[in-house]
Amino acid sequence: MASKDLAVLTTREREVMAWVAEGHSSDEIAEKLHVSPLTVRTHVHRAMTKLGARDRAQLVVMAYQSGLVQALAPTTDR
Repeated sequence: MASKDLAVLTTREREVMAWVAEGHSSDEIAEKLHVSPLTVRTHVHRAMTKLGARDRAQLVVMAYQSGLVQALAPTTDR
């Protein structure tokens, strides 16, 4: 999936998708964005529908494959 495929999403849908990919719950995202958890779930659902994702996990995979988010390199600090 190329980042251009994300062009079908609104800015807020991309933002929420990135938060989801980082492992945040709908409640956590809602608090950060000052919206209701239902609004977050709506953005997630719309992003999934537009991208053809079957679940949140696939949405996360798409976020990484598109370059919307990047994995952090493991640290050697202990």
